[in-house]
Amino acid sequence: MNRLERFVGEIDLALDATSEEADILDRARAAMRELVAVDDWLPDEMAKPNPQYYTQYLLHRDAHARFSVVSFVWGPGQKTPIHDHTVWGVIGMLRGSELAQGYTQTPAGMAPTGPVETLMPGHVAAVSPATGDIHEVRNAFDDRVSISIHVYGADIGAVRRHVFEPQSGAVKEFVSGYSNTVGNEA
Repeated sequence: MNRLERFVGEIDLALDATSEEADILDRARAAMRELVAVDDWLPDEMAKPNPQYYTQYLLHRDAHARFSVVSFVWGPGQKTPIHDHTVWGVIGMLRGSELAQGYTQTPAGMAPTGPVETLMPGHVAAVSPATGDIHEVRNAFDDRVSISIHVYGADIGAVRRHVFEPQSGAVKEFVSGYSNTVGNEA
């Protein structure tokens, strides 16, 4: 069994064991730490950058859409808009580095919350509507690729989510999809 298969199995077990988000996040963080501790398992085709925008490759989608696993590949200097997820998620840094800034919506627009979080290889972070779900993420490097692995509590490529205009806080709905359509689908 390869590392990704073991990770998927751990997430399956966590979801079968409890519906408590805090417990799921604890178990998903532990499994993610193990997954990103060694960088020898991600197929090359799931690590290819796009020169124009970051890519989101589907690695696994649960047959019941309870969770999905994706690789985010960040070209030099690439970043997301300010966005939310609407479901829990755990992020593990595999290669390079990411910078994440949390935000909150105010009457005057989007306001940063807390310091910028830096993820380095092996680091793990979480998002959740219950604890903080709005952020902007960018590759920490302007001269190389960074790759993070994400697990979300839904088929994230099909979830209706939101981007936020920084100055006004105006909200626009989007569905991210995937850069590929072939993954290890159960």
